Amino acid sequence: MRVDQFDFSLPTNLIADRPTVPRDSARLLYVHGEGGALQDRSVQDLPSLLQPGDVLVFNNTRVIPARLFGSRGSVEVECMLHREESPGTWQALARPSKRLKIGDHIRFSEGLNAEVLGHVRDGSVRLMFNCTGSDFSDALKRYGHIPLPPYINRSDEAADRENYQTIYAERDGAVAAPTAGLHFTASLLSALEERGVESAFITLHIGLGTFQPVRTENTEDHNMHFEWGEISQEVANTLTIARGEGRRCIAVGTTSLRLLESAVDDSGVIKPFSAETNLFIVPGYSFKAVDVLMTNFHLPRSTLFMLVSAFSGQSRMQAAYAHAIEHKYRFYSYGDACLLEPDSSL
Repeated sequence: MRVDQFDFSLPTNLIADRPTVPRDSARLLYVHGEGGALQDRSVQDLPSLLQPGDVLVFNNTRVIPARLFGSRGSVEVECMLHREESPGTWQALARPSKRLKIGDHIRFSEGLNAEVLGHVRDGSVRLMFNCTGSDFSDALKRYGHIPLPPYINRSDEAADRENYQTIYAERDGAVAAPTAGLHFTASLLSALEERGVESAFITLHIGLGTFQPVRTENTEDHNMHFEWGEISQEVANTLTIARGEGRRCIAVGTTSLRLLESAVDDSGVIKPFSAETNLFIVPGYSFKAVDVLMTNFHLPRSTLFMLVSAFSGQSRMQAAYAHAIEHKYRFYSYGDACLLEPDSSL
C-alpha cells in the first residue's frame, strides 16, 4: 500500500506537551463497529462503555531514563538507548553518529561510560557500557533523562518521571511509554473491577521504531524494528478461555495488541510468548486475538495509524481523526484517547 494514503494534516496546537490532570479526565472518542458512529466521551466513562466479563490487557513495561548526554573528548554526544542486545550492550541513536568510531569512549558521568563497538545498518551505534544489572539501572536513574518523543518540543522535567509512566509499570526496558495506559488511575481501575471487567498484564518493551513515521513510499518496503515481549502461561490461558466463552479481549494500546497478535495461532488460541516481534499490521490484516482497542491519536504516516486503520477501517479512521481535529482533541503521547471497535463490515 502507498504510505501517503495514511497522511493527514494536524495543527501543531493540538499536540499535547503535558498530560491532563487527573489522568482519567482525558477525552475519549468512541468509534462504534457497526456504522462507525462517533461518540465524544471521557476516559472516566470506560466502566459504562465496557461489559462485565471483558478482559483489559495492559502492557506493564516501565520506561527507563534512556536519553544520555556525554562527551568523547571535546565532542558533545547525545545518545538515545533503544535496544538491549545483551547485558551492558545497547543499540542507540547518537548525535553526532558519524563522528563516533569503533573504540571511541563516551563519558556520561564519573561512573558511567561506554565504548563504541560499531554501527548498525539503521544508523544506530552499538555501545558497551562499563556496568550491568542493578549498577547500570542505578546509573541511568541518576544520570539519564526521560525519553520524551521529539514532537513534545521541550526538555524533560522532573514531573515526567511520573507522568510518562503508567501507574502499573513494573518491568524496566521500554524507551517509550505505552501511552494508552497513561490514562488509568487507581480509582478508574477500581471502578472497572466493580463493573466486572478483568485485568491482565503482559510485557512489550517498546523501542523507538514503533512511533517513527514510515519513510518509504510503500508499506511493503518498511522494515519494522524488533521489540521483546512476554506473555505468561497464566495470562495466555485466561485470555483464551475468556474469548472461548464469548468475552471480549480489549487491548490497552497498540503495543498490547501487537504482542497478542504475535502470540495467537490461526485458531484463535493465545500462546505463551517470550521472544522478539516485529509484527507490522496494515489494512487487510486478519485480527485473531483482540476484539476492542483503546489507543491514543497517532502520527500521520506512522505504523500505528496504519494499525488502527486496519482494525477499524481506513475510511472510518480518517473520519474519526477529522472529527478529533475539528473538536480539538489532544494528540499523541500526552493526548486524548480512542476506544475502537473493529469494522463489522470487513
